[in-house]
Amino acid sequence: QVQLVESGGGLVQAGGSLRLSCAASGRTFSSYTMGWFRQAPGKEREFVGRITYSGGSAYYADSVKGRFTISKDNAKNTVYLQMNSLKPEDTAVYYCAAASPGSQYKYWGQGTQVTVSS
Repeated sequence: QVQLVESGGGLVQAGGSLRLSCAASGRTFSSYTMGWFRQAPGKEREFVGRITYSGGSAYYADSVKGRFTISKDNAKNTVYLQMNSLKPEDTAVYYCAAASPGSQYKYWGQGTQVTVSS
């Protein structure tokens, strides 16, 4: 069982930066692939990026590539989403999720709101 709690959301102007954190409980955090997703009002949830269980490789959606960076600190049971050059279209509720390698995301956080003003 893994419990995830996101934090770090807020209101920022376009061009600004935010760093989201996702703190996980459970001793097996280091074995999970961690993903970030977002859902804007009236839209379906979309994939933002993921990082492998070791933290060695990260993958991003084209819409955020070059602007967002995911990192994972297994010692702190925390995964981060650094968001730079934010755009109004990045406004959404951001969720972190955990998956065993090769499996679907099983555990989800409650989400944190990110609002980017123009």
